[in-house]
Amino acid sequence: MGKSKKKQKKAAAEPAGTPDPVVETDAGTPFSDALRVGDDFVLADVDPRATPEFDGGKAEGKAALQEVDDELDALQEMLFAGSTAGDRRRVLLVVQGMDTAGKGGIMRHVVGAVDPQGVQIRAFKKPTEEEKQHPFLWRIRKALPEAGMIGVFDRSHYEDVLVVRVHDLVPPAQWARRYATINEFEQGLVDDGVTLIKVMLHISPEEQKERLTERLERPDKYWKYNPGDVDERAHWEAYQEAYQAVMDRCSTEAAPWFVVPADRKWYARLAVQRLLLEHLRALDLRWPPADFDVEAEQERLAAS
Repeated sequence: MGKSKKKQKKAAAEPAGTPDPVVETDAGTPFSDALRVGDDFVLADVDPRATPEFDGGKAEGKAALQEVDDELDALQEMLFAGSTAGDRRRVLLVVQGMDTAGKGGIMRHVVGAVDPQGVQIRAFKKPTEEEKQHPFLWRIRKALPEAGMIGVFDRSHYEDVLVVRVHDLVPPAQWARRYATINEFEQGLVDDGVTLIKVMLHISPEEQKERLTERLERPDKYWKYNPGDVDERAHWEAYQEAYQAVMDRCSTEAAPWFVVPADRKWYARLAVQRLLLEHLRALDLRWPPADFDVEAEQERLAAS
């Protein structure tokens, strides 16, 4: 992992094992508490244009997004550094949402703020013929992040209780069993040192229509337009029911869901960034100590 000159100077000034200072930029309730799916959660009650825990507008939101880029980058590097000393902890950010909900923007504006060498991104599309020959979690297990990494899933194993359910791709008894399988799988991940952050970007059908319309009006957006997205709009209510079932059955103590209002792109990016930051802070990361005699190496280097 390469270091910028700024990071090199900071590392030289601080002894091994000293944590970076935490920049407390957030006031009030943590985003992790405000957006967490709890008991009696009702997806239909969430306003997609709301901005929980943020009182500013678009300009302030964009500025706030940049305020903690350096801290996020430093925490990611500390996570990776720890893996070189045997720390097996890693982070998995799962991002779900209807088409045009802003998953790509999260990849660019949030995940893109950290060193790409420390990130593993996987987008899950329609299963291949090979993947269909295996249990539904087979392709998910193959894509899990390694120790020290931040893994990001653009869609995930939840497609197998969302799309599959809405379009009757397998018998109801089959997809109904998958909720328990998913909970067991995620508990195993957490037990193995994975910090799991599951985010649903909650967009309204009106906002989705506006975003699809823009793609048809701008030649530079044609490549993002998929005629199938219009077909999926006919199943909007069925998808909302499927997402509600996911929240009811798979938001657990070990791996809760977070629902982020996504009609305002700038807010969704800020909220997901803060969720990632808060979870990284909670890991209480430290630079690993040297496994060699520092003074002896300084003397050898000076004499070389």
